Amino acid sequence: MGVAAASAVVVLVAGCGGGGPQSSGDQKLTGDKIVLGVLNDQSGAYSELSGKNSVAAVEMAIADFTAKYGDKAVTTDITVETADHQNKPDVANSKAQEMYDRKGVDLILDVPTSSAALKVADVAKEKKKLYFNIGAATTDLTGKSCNKYTFHYAYDTYMLANGTGKTTTEQIGKNWYILYPNYAFGQDMEKSFSTAITAAGGTVVGKDGAPFPNTSGDFSTFLLKAPNLNPKPDVLGTMQAGAELVNVVKQYNEFKLRDKGVGLAVGLMFLTDIHSLTPAALAGTTYTDAWYWNFDAKNREFADRFQQKAGTRPTFAHAANYSAALQYLEAVQAAGTDDADAVVKGLEGKTVEDVFLRNGKIRAEDHRVVHDAYLAQVKPQSEVAEPWDYVKVLKTIPAAEAFRAPSADCKL
Repeated sequence: MGVAAASAVVVLVAGCGGGGPQSSGDQKLTGDKIVLGVLNDQSGAYSELSGKNSVAAVEMAIADFTAKYGDKAVTTDITVETADHQNKPDVANSKAQEMYDRKGVDLILDVPTSSAALKVADVAKEKKKLYFNIGAATTDLTGKSCNKYTFHYAYDTYMLANGTGKTTTEQIGKNWYILYPNYAFGQDMEKSFSTAITAAGGTVVGKDGAPFPNTSGDFSTFLLKAPNLNPKPDVLGTMQAGAELVNVVKQYNEFKLRDKGVGLAVGLMFLTDIHSLTPAALAGTTYTDAWYWNFDAKNREFADRFQQKAGTRPTFAHAANYSAALQYLEAVQAAGTDDADAVVKGLEGKTVEDVFLRNGKIRAEDHRVVHDAYLAQVKPQSEVAEPWDYVKVLKTIPAAEAFRAPSADCKL
């Protein structure tokens, strides 16, 4: 009887115009509020590229949403819960369950580390709660591990390989040695890059999976191996990210591999990585970026506001978390409810244009959020005009080309 009565109330509210922007008097929200959860690495290898500053980005989205709608907002009671998953799948699993069950979280955001992201996707499916992944890159999130309540927002391994792997093979060198972190993200990166390299006429002459996390920070065994392979690789493709990428590049320079004829290609790089290493250590390196803070006036305006709040320029992860939080709030506003199924229905197939998503679309088939991506190059130190302006965009990769087609493995 309780289920039937609740269903009757839902029908009645829908019949009274519940589909458009709602005033606070008409709201139908769990607990009369919205709770956003940011689950990520706040103490380890990925804490700088996202971490606590992604919480700041989500808080900016809440402030902008509230300012836009005022007393017409579906609610003004919007809060953020946050937790550190330590890049551990089991911790991510337990924290996600705690967020949904005990903290009343309506949407989990971010979750770098692909093995952790896949665990959270399973929890979202079980709990029938929304999850927007920002920080992880595995294509399994829109492949065999896709589900109705999970959306993959910012980037993935196909996007990275399609840009960097293809271009580097065509323009720099045909023979590659790939070094990757030996967990879901790195394994997916190795497969995606190998496919892109081969399609571009190149060859992977060797590949190795390094421990993750690499607590010693030592990659010398792999780096010293590279110039002695037969045939010798033209390119070392490193798939590490965050603090581990910083260590790889430092040791690459220390061992003078460029002087030995082994160039460097970076699979995934964030603005914070370049800042840590300095442009001098990476000058000329090309990579694929999902967003850049100084690309145009719209991005810079956001970046200026973010810097006032967080004290640093935003990475693409920060911008994507802002965008994802804002688009979720807009979807709740339009639906007049935080019911997960209603919100999903409103998101599927939606086209979006905002500070992060250019030519953006939320694909209904697999919940891949497609958008323009960018082939970028690190400037030499002499061309850096101001702090954090380390990159020039060489080419915009249209949204239709940047991401793979929907996978037959995805059964929403």
